[in-house]
Amino acid sequence: MTPKSLKSTVYMLLCLLLALPLLAAADTLERVRNSASITLAFVPDVAPFSSQQGEQVSGYGIELCRRIAQRIQTELGASELKLNFLAVEDAQKLALMGEGKADLLCTPSPESLAARRQMSFSVPVYTAGLGVLVREDAPQTLLAVLSGQPAHSGPTWRATINRGLAQHTYVSMAGGVTQAWILDKVRRLGVVVQLLTVEDYDQGVELISSGQADAFFSERMFLEHYLKTHGGTEQLQVLPRIFESVPVALGVPRGDEDFRLLIDTALSELYRSGELERLYSEHLGKPGEAEKALFKVYALP
Repeated sequence: MTPKSLKSTVYMLLCLLLALPLLAAADTLERVRNSASITLAFVPDVAPFSSQQGEQVSGYGIELCRRIAQRIQTELGASELKLNFLAVEDAQKLALMGEGKADLLCTPSPESLAARRQMSFSVPVYTAGLGVLVREDAPQTLLAVLSGQPAHSGPTWRATINRGLAQHTYVSMAGGVTQAWILDKVRRLGVVVQLLTVEDYDQGVELISSGQADAFFSERMFLEHYLKTHGGTEQLQVLPRIFESVPVALGVPRGDEDFRLLIDTALSELYRSGELERLYSEHLGKPGEAEKALFKVYALP
């Protein structure tokens, strides 16, 4: 073999090796067909989207995945399709999908460029909204600003607008978009605040309840669900204001457009039939007019 042909052979082998992840991802349906099973990953304790009690797995995202699995079973003409639910930590979900250890991520997640390096996304299944939890006896200047009202009734300067936000202690979950959002707003507004980060909702709520912090920013649905399902939170409230909105979706294997198309087809059919709205109402509460309008936008024709 000549040096030139050897170089060409090595180059071809390298191309094949680089293509292996895509080739592996592209046969999801065939793998599901051969095993007569599908692996559904989820993050526990993210109610009302996904949670686990013993062997029972439930939540809005879980039920969507069950309906999708039924659609896949019909598409494959399979007499049976076993559902293998795989619990995964939130910090590990992207790596798990990137390594091909699951066929579908049932806990809805926001799409980002970083996340898309390891997995693709379905059509949106929910619109997340950033909300804030405070004590009912929080300072009126803080409540006014967080509610979108002026914090000062006199001449309006930048300093008076931001006065209600300054010199307070805020809380967010460690990492993620909320922490980055708070830091960006603080920098833009030029206010001095203290930002604490927590690993779970119990810690964040406790900081507000005990008066060690003034406001806990997080997904509004999670905050409301926490207040509904935990005692001793009567002195707390989630303000009506939504600061930022972002669509979230189910995670699918990267590089498998046929499988992604089937997932989006199943979800679009659920939207059009009204079944998705029924599941939404059952797990997340009755959707408002804005949510219903987005249902029509998210469903592909």
